[in-house]
Amino acid sequence: MKALLKGFAFVAFAGFVAGSAVAAERGSAEEASALVKKAVTYIKANGKEKAFAAINDPKGQFADRDLYIFVYDMKGTNMAIGNGNAAKMNGKNMLDMRDADGKYIIKGFIDLLNAKGSGWFDYKWPNPVSKNVEAKSSYVEKVDDLIVGSGIYKQ
Repeated sequence: MKALLKGFAFVAFAGFVAGSAVAAERGSAEEASALVKKAVTYIKANGKEKAFAAINDPKGQFADRDLYIFVYDMKGTNMAIGNGNAAKMNGKNMLDMRDADGKYIIKGFIDLLNAKGSGWFDYKWPNPVSKNVEAKSSYVEKVDDLIVGSGIYKQ
């Protein structure tokens, strides 16, 4: 019986450790909003051109695990994205981009920013770590004519 209980305890502990490892791979809401604030500060201090180059680097200071910065202008054009897709997305108008449920994402960001100036927006999006479509919430701030954001994948 003791051996059986030890076995159950080990399995429970292993599950806890595995769950903790998955959680460690995911950025938190606090980390996402801090990353956005860092990017906003960088844009203001260094200008758009230098900032966009830094943000576009998926191994740079604006990407961490499943967190990365994205920047759109208020017309929906992708200006920078740190998830490794910069080459194919930059300069493209993504205003009509929808999530897996058909929800407009960029239009949602714009509506939120016009109403509040910053905040969280929920949608579904592929996680670059797990490769699965997951519930995501992005924190966005408006900087001049730009949308600067980063999102977390919810468990």
